[in-house]
Amino acid sequence: MVLNQATLKRDGVQDFVSLRTTALIISAYAIFIIGYFLATPEVTFEAWTGLFSNLAMKGFTLITLICIMVHTRIGLWQVLTDYVKCSKLRAVLGFVLNLMAVVYVAIGLIVLWGV
Repeated sequence: MVLNQATLKRDGVQDFVSLRTTALIISAYAIFIIGYFLATPEVTFEAWTGLFSNLAMKGFTLITLICIMVHTRIGLWQVLTDYVKCSKLRAVLGFVLNLMAVVYVAIGLIVLWGV
């Protein structure tokens, strides 16, 4: 049981809830995009830019990008602590892979707000 909620340490319950919440948001986004492709007879550049020029769609995409990063960070932490026993290698891999996740979100933001 968590007694001090002001602490910055993660616990299993927080990871569990975060993973499930981000997975639901990512799934909702994927279902929306699949529905858009099925409902739109011909996806042209104009239709695609029209979809992403909407502020609600940009917000939904931004939230999904952040959820992908959070989901990735928790998953990487779990996998690396389970399978990489050398602490120095685990630290380097964690840094590089988390940096890649942040860069992917940054590139996604540049592309998203560039439309």
